[in-house]
Amino acid sequence: MPYFSNGSQLLKGRSSEQGRIYLLTTVTEQRRPIFSDFHIGRLMVSQMRQAHDQGIVDSIAWVVMPDHCHWLFELRQKTLGELMCRIKSRSSVTVNNASQSSGRLWQKGYHDRALRREDDLKATARYIVQTPIRAGLAARIGDYPLWDACWM
Repeated sequence: MPYFSNGSQLLKGRSSEQGRIYLLTTVTEQRRPIFSDFHIGRLMVSQMRQAHDQGIVDSIAWVVMPDHCHWLFELRQKTLGELMCRIKSRSSVTVNNASQSSGRLWQKGYHDRALRREDDLKATARYIVQTPIRAGLAARIGDYPLWDACWM
């Protein structure tokens, strides 16, 4: 996936707008499947929920896959860069502590797409939570433990 290979290239032309809905994808370093471990995956979920609970985002849908995460949310406070710096740094610390490891957890950069209000949010959310099915990790949405959507 070339859009994850050069974090500095991702910054060109990127802007953040509070009140806008974003679909964000971020990938682990060298696509290591660190979140295959349910308990480690829950640490990432905890960081996303904390951002939601603190009013930084209103989460709409998310899925934590073994080597990447998809997150659909409305940005309420901060910029995308500040949000991702926070999520990546805090999740790196908690995951490294829990797995008794060190080093980089995430690839540089992330992919984001701003959605218009007219875009079908439910269809996008369904696409996100069905990622484990398309990847062959589950037969049904409910079979995969690391996802959620505000409509479910």
